[in-house]
Amino acid sequence: MADVVVVGSGPNGLAAAVILARAGLAVEVYEAEETAGGGSRTAELTVPGYRHDVCAGAHPMASASPFFRAFDLEAHGVELLAPEVSYAHPLDGGVAGLAWRDLERTVDGLGRDGAAWRSLFAPLVRHWSDVVDFAMSDLRRMPPGLGTAFRFGLRTLEQGTPLWDIRFRDQAAPALLTGIATHAIIPPRAITAAGAGLLLGTLAHAGGWVIPRGGSQAIPDALIAELERLGGRVYTGHRVDSLEEFSDARAIMLDLAPAELLRIAGNRLPARYAERLRRFRYGGAACKIDFALSGPVPWRADGCELAGTVHVIGTRAEAMAAEHAVAAGQHAERPYVLSIQPGVVDSTRAPTGSHTFYTYAHVPNGSTRDVSDAVIAQVERFAPGFRDLIVAQNVRTAAEMPAHNANYVGGDISAGAMTLRQFAFRPAVRWNPYATPIPGVYLCSSATPPGPGVHGMNGLHAARHALRGRFAIHTDPLDLLRTRAPQLR
Repeated sequence: MADVVVVGSGPNGLAAAVILARAGLAVEVYEAEETAGGGSRTAELTVPGYRHDVCAGAHPMASASPFFRAFDLEAHGVELLAPEVSYAHPLDGGVAGLAWRDLERTVDGLGRDGAAWRSLFAPLVRHWSDVVDFAMSDLRRMPPGLGTAFRFGLRTLEQGTPLWDIRFRDQAAPALLTGIATHAIIPPRAITAAGAGLLLGTLAHAGGWVIPRGGSQAIPDALIAELERLGGRVYTGHRVDSLEEFSDARAIMLDLAPAELLRIAGNRLPARYAERLRRFRYGGAACKIDFALSGPVPWRADGCELAGTVHVIGTRAEAMAAEHAVAAGQHAERPYVLSIQPGVVDSTRAPTGSHTFYTYAHVPNGSTRDVSDAVIAQVERFAPGFRDLIVAQNVRTAAEMPAHNANYVGGDISAGAMTLRQFAFRPAVRWNPYATPIPGVYLCSSATPPGPGVHGMNGLHAARHALRGRFAIHTDPLDLLRTRAPQLR
């Protein structure tokens, strides 16, 4: 009999599972899909021989989050490859902003805005671990590095308000920053979007946005291997329809969206809490188009061919217009397209000379529209001849996303709108956002602080509460990870 049951095998659920198993508890994980990994799976989505990441492709947090720093993916066999250029942002006219791993090289390429970029990021890059510890906290405790947190907060206020252009004079630098802020799928001049952009921008110059060799599946596979070494079990193809299925477990960890908690809890949730979950807002969505290409993307601007991630939208103003359209429930004529080209560093993803190319276009929640024509047009705008390289493509509309991952309600890959309130209070206004009103039942998904991303920190924070509240174990989860536990027999 399991001490702990984890429902959902995304990085957060597996992070919680590994921590709890390291504490000596018997852990079982149940996953509805046939393959474990949640948003970090890899599959042949177009034609045989081309391996595509099902959701997450580049991983700024894979070697930076406190959880992964302690777990050490590379020590568990995951090869993390860092492109020379973490991300690029092409503009019309054959120019692009390039975020090199080397901050000073980035500064040199931004002309008269280079000094402004340095003043924005240099203090954060010098203390990047403090930035991460602050941004990845549960937002309930005093973080270390208060000076760095203060500097990060001031810069977030600047970039999340009408002051956001105060330091820039040209187009490339503000576009480069807006491209990462727009990952939040909200208009980029917002506090939460600015904070996300500054965090991701800091990591671009502090180790880079790494890509796992062979695909993102390598990350959950490493976590599962460690869990199984500790005696844990993972069951795939098992859809959980009721918490009653695990009535004997001492704790249940749910790597699920609030809508899924409502579905499986039945009438066990108090009416007030259930109503709060029903009012939880899901945000803008993504239509994902994967391409099998006969060659590399022919970017017009030099340097884009070295970037693992390319933000395809144009100027800061164009990004704002596109995201405002999505927020208003409309499809942008020229959508924001996040693209990843893993072949820049990983030749295992496609046959020799060929490439996989992953794109997300931001669309309204629940959209049924195939926006591949708009995506192709956007890429063609900055890479003429792209269309001629397409061997095959696979489209997954926002409305189809939940069929492959139930946490992506309406195609919201962030598991909840990234508003300021929902950043601090996910999924409801509670001091402990991880513990539900049902004794022993915890949420550990991206619908809890610190929000979305492949970083495992939601699982870590939830596991800390479960260890203390259910098992009277007060050891810091990070200490559990740093100490290699013996294999259970």
